[in-house]
Amino acid sequence: MVIGNYRTQLYDKQREEYQPATPGLGMFVEVKDPEDKLILARQYGSEGRFTFTSHTPGEHQICLHSNSTKFSLFAGGMLRVHLDIQVGEHANDYAEIAAKDKLSELQLRVRQLVEQVEQIQKEQNYQRWREERFRQTSESTNQRVLWWSILQTLILVAIGVWQMRHLKSFFEAKKLV
Repeated sequence: MVIGNYRTQLYDKQREEYQPATPGLGMFVEVKDPEDKLILARQYGSEGRFTFTSHTPGEHQICLHSNSTKFSLFAGGMLRVHLDIQVGEHANDYAEIAAKDKLSELQLRVRQLVEQVEQIQKEQNYQRWREERFRQTSESTNQRVLWWSILQTLILVAIGVWQMRHLKSFFEAKKLV
């Protein structure tokens, strides 16, 4: 689970500082997984919170686009975006969960530990996946280097044989041998 909080600020040239954005300024949030599949695409206000869960390990793309044409951002104006992203177990508000589910302190701590163990398992699976991908890349690179060196050796041997034959015929033509 990933939770993102953001807030925007517009630059005020008269005051020469950033001011909170007007409510009409909106942000379009788009999230893609490592396979470039769209997970989330939604319009939000100048401040907002987005949440998504992905079952695909790897780097995800989070793009924030503004509807800034009417706010003259493209006419030299500047926009500042504050983005806070929480991933995994840190994204959960356990005080809210305890109040909602009426959990005792011990039950809440057990739930936290279970979620930590699940997060550790997910991280281990991701690291295994990365290691497997790295190994495939390394083996592929090693094979390409091997074939490239064999090709270079064959080319050098062929050029050497050609040079020897060419020099032999040259010296025979000049009657030096």
